[in-house]
Amino acid sequence: MIQTVLMVCVGNICRSPTAEYILRQEAKNIRVVSAGLDALVGCPVDENALRVAADFGLDISPHRAQQLNGALLSSADLVLVMEGAHKHEIMRRHPSASGKVFRLGELENFDVTDPYRKSLEHFLESFRLIQHGVNLWAPRIQALAIS
Repeated sequence: MIQTVLMVCVGNICRSPTAEYILRQEAKNIRVVSAGLDALVGCPVDENALRVAADFGLDISPHRAQQLNGALLSSADLVLVMEGAHKHEIMRRHPSASGKVFRLGELENFDVTDPYRKSLEHFLESFRLIQHGVNLWAPRIQALAIS
């Protein structure tokens, strides 16, 4: 059963908060949070990520970055990361998370590359990949959610 999904990237100011808020819209009966492997703790979402999300009708401005830790991992039933390297790093730091960490693009074998400090186009491409990944996972998550 899935009650909590944790989205993970590096800084927790671009990709994982975007994924968090998109999944919240798709799977309303589950808890969705996000964190970063090397988070810019307390920082708001990057301006370009905010702009792109707003263009798609999504307000992610309340988000503040938080560091990934054991408590967040243990409370999550499913952990979705943006890149294969993130999965490997989580397994290195927290072997107990084995079996519940997957790439957002796992089902179609893609990574969501980091748009940080890149052009608005990179943020748009990341948003589209995140949205696609969430759309692939959401029905599976909903099917396993506790009502």
